[in-house]
Amino acid sequence: MPEGKTVSVRPGVTVLAAARQSGVHIPTRCGGKMGCLMCKVKLSEEESSHVLPPKEEERRKLGTLIDEGIRFSCQTVVHDHVQVEVPEDRLKAAVRRQLESARNRDREDFI
Repeated sequence: MPEGKTVSVRPGVTVLAAARQSGVHIPTRCGGKMGCLMCKVKLSEEESSHVLPPKEEERRKLGTLIDEGIRFSCQTVVHDHVQVEVPEDRLKAAVRRQLESARNRDREDFI
């Protein structure tokens, strides 16, 4: 999510690898080694049971974010059907907010 794409993969594949297979872009610089800390995804509490639990190093790097369902896609190993949310890229989100703000100001000028 939010792109609504679906991909079938074998158990044991990471969310990052599955995303790449389906054409969903998850930003990363380290190639899936948990070095850049960029490839965060969000899982609901129910979906968390469909992936392997985080290892200690991932827990340490994520801190309290892990309690909110945030995981590194390069470390999240699928073992059942799972739906993940890929957060919007920060730059794209900033541009989108700017455009929405400008549209809202234009609407207010016409009222």
